[in-house]
Amino acid sequence: MHELAIAQGIVSGACEHAAGRRVYRVTVAIGMLCAVVPDALHFCFGLAAEGTLAEGAELVVEEIPGRARCRTCGAEFGLPDLIPLCACGSADVDIRAGRELRIRSMEVSETCAQPADAAATTPRR
Repeated sequence: MHELAIAQGIVSGACEHAAGRRVYRVTVAIGMLCAVVPDALHFCFGLAAEGTLAEGAELVVEEIPGRARCRTCGAEFGLPDLIPLCACGSADVDIRAGRELRIRSMEVSETCAQPADAAATTPRR
């Protein structure tokens, strides 16, 4: 389950960027070709956030559909699954979208968390 490692990375990045402030919401953009299961990512995010400034934060997942361009015929097409095959039959394609995995935005408190609340700023391993 690579969702746990991804969730730990999201929590770590969010807490680092929050600079001591409580994290309330993290929005991530994830390409559908990354094979990330959103429900599993939500579950793992909750686990990874325990004891950090992101504990209790909402995770919003924006899925980005896969898109490709055929190098043989030049057609651009959507990739509904992990099989990059053009309608012309060619598998020689350039993936244009769907592999993204990034934090798009986050909501944090205006002030730093109290020292007792800020004991752990990175996810447990």
